[in-house]
Amino acid sequence: MLRPRRPVFAALTLALCACQPQPADDGRPDSARDFPVADRPVSEAAENMISSEVQRDSVNEAKVVMDLADIEPGMSVADIGAGEGYYTVRLAERVGPKGRVLAEDINPAATERLGQRVMRDGLENVSIKVGTEDNPRLPGDSFDRIFMVHMYHEVSEPYAFLWRLRPALRPGGRVIVVDVDRPTDMHGIPPALLFCELGAVGFRLTEFVRKPELQGYYAQFEAVGARPAPENITPCRVSSDTKAD
Repeated sequence: MLRPRRPVFAALTLALCACQPQPADDGRPDSARDFPVADRPVSEAAENMISSEVQRDSVNEAKVVMDLADIEPGMSVADIGAGEGYYTVRLAERVGPKGRVLAEDINPAATERLGQRVMRDGLENVSIKVGTEDNPRLPGDSFDRIFMVHMYHEVSEPYAFLWRLRPALRPGGRVIVVDVDRPTDMHGIPPALLFCELGAVGFRLTEFVRKPELQGYYAQFEAVGARPAPENITPCRVSSDTKAD
């Protein structure tokens, strides 16, 4: 059941746009060329955009998110864009020894540092994987929850990425996005654009919450219907002169 805590639909003008052929030298990976281009700027990956772990724990950020996501012992979860592992280590503790956490990032240096942390902390229920900008490389039918926390705005190929992520969910699984309501080139994404992009690949919003502990909002999605063929995905467009509430 959708449980919005306040009005959730931002005052954005969303329109559907036709896919345009892309030149061969546009920098897109070949593996993404069957999918439409995202009609939005993309934030550069940046460190230290979010408060330190001590600051985040001081407002119980991870606990709030895990409680909203109903994380329980024994679950299998994925932490996409895991970075230094703030959520990875806390998810590992919550799911316990019978659960598992897959931490994914596209930055090999980040995954190496995270691997050192996992070994140092003795987290035997954590594994680490290097993904790509258009493919998180998750095993199919494997996860009860997939988390994307303060990173979705950095995904440069959202339709290919989400399309390849979707089969990794178990029946009844959920995708969790935590982000900030601001333009995508300012390390955030307006909620209406987020809803549209996930909706284009067959995800339905099931919960939306704004909380100060999150430095933004919590959005939860489920997969519905059949996954569309790449050529049938209709991308979203947001007018540049509108602003989210």
